[in-house]
Amino acid sequence: MNWKHHATQLARSAVHPTSRWYGPVLATPRHQFVPRWFTAGPEGWTPKDGPANEPAWMRAAYADQTLVTKVGPVHADHATDGEAVTGRPTSSSTLPGLVVTMLSHGRIHHSHQLLDVATGSGYSAALACARLGDEQVTTVDVDPYLVEAASERLDSVGYHPKMLTQDATAALPGEYDRIVSMVSVPQVPASWLRVLRPGGRLVTTLAGTGLILTADKSDDGGAAGRIEWDRGAFMATRTSDDYPPQLDELFQHARDQEGEEVTDSPYPVLNVMQAWEVWSMLSLIAPGIEHRTGTDDNGNPTAWMLHPDGSWARAETKPVSRTATVHQGGPSRLYDILDGIRWRWLQDGELPVYGAKVTITPEGETTLSRGSWTATL
Repeated sequence: MNWKHHATQLARSAVHPTSRWYGPVLATPRHQFVPRWFTAGPEGWTPKDGPANEPAWMRAAYADQTLVTKVGPVHADHATDGEAVTGRPTSSSTLPGLVVTMLSHGRIHHSHQLLDVATGSGYSAALACARLGDEQVTTVDVDPYLVEAASERLDSVGYHPKMLTQDATAALPGEYDRIVSMVSVPQVPASWLRVLRPGGRLVTTLAGTGLILTADKSDDGGAAGRIEWDRGAFMATRTSDDYPPQLDELFQHARDQEGEEVTDSPYPVLNVMQAWEVWSMLSLIAPGIEHRTGTDDNGNPTAWMLHPDGSWARAETKPVSRTATVHQGGPSRLYDILDGIRWRWLQDGELPVYGAKVTITPEGETTLSRGSWTATL
């Protein structure tokens, strides 16, 4: 198969030709790292087998898109052909453009020792090996099978970085000039700061947000940096095969229940997960909210907000005004928090999350600030 032609197309679409990552994308056979993947459908996630349909394999592997490789505890390598799997994605081969964005924010030089957090399919480690040489790359993942499979696939293309199977937020061996994470964290782990060399740089996204955090190690053992202006999101860190169950029971209660409090919002129903600034700020202020969307019997948008503490909100579109009727229950008024954020956005013309200053203590306490606004994770 002529995979190099497809890799050329991917490099042109995902990387600027002057970038030092253009060559690695051009030279890396991404299809080798995703021989099987899942596609979403009405019945769940259906496995796709690359070698069984090479043209479709090439189109999928060399598009600048994320390919889901694991749903719940089931990896695509082990899924039965033709049988859909239900659950949430727990691993993927992230769209190459975002992988390159994260690596580019690392400001990686040829002499640097790199820790690649979240091995996943092994594609990001392969790009790093192509750029730096495999002796300068260490990659870590909590999932033993992901590390095993990635190791074999990296070996098949001639790369042998150091592979670690462990929780990346726990104590880590070695020392590194750069740490680049392909998984989201709730705050910067103290373990990363302990293994980051003086003057070293770390790059990650924050869980539940579309925020890319970059920071350089400071003399006190902490770090200082900022939230970048471009956006990105990854799956959150996990310590087992799957994430905790979703709030289905609370959703059934909130689906059409009369609220303890019923109010009118002056704003239209919002798909929060598609409004990156709003979503990110809401997650910083009230982390842990689960969002769901749907329509009423007339096709009007409806949105639900659910929280593990039992709080919930449902916003229903008022057909004539296109504003919303809001039902809320539980200990917190989630939609009031959301409407406060939307009012701030209208008042200021922006939210202070992107471009925020970041300070991190040696213990990992992470604070964002911009103007008079601050948030400590």
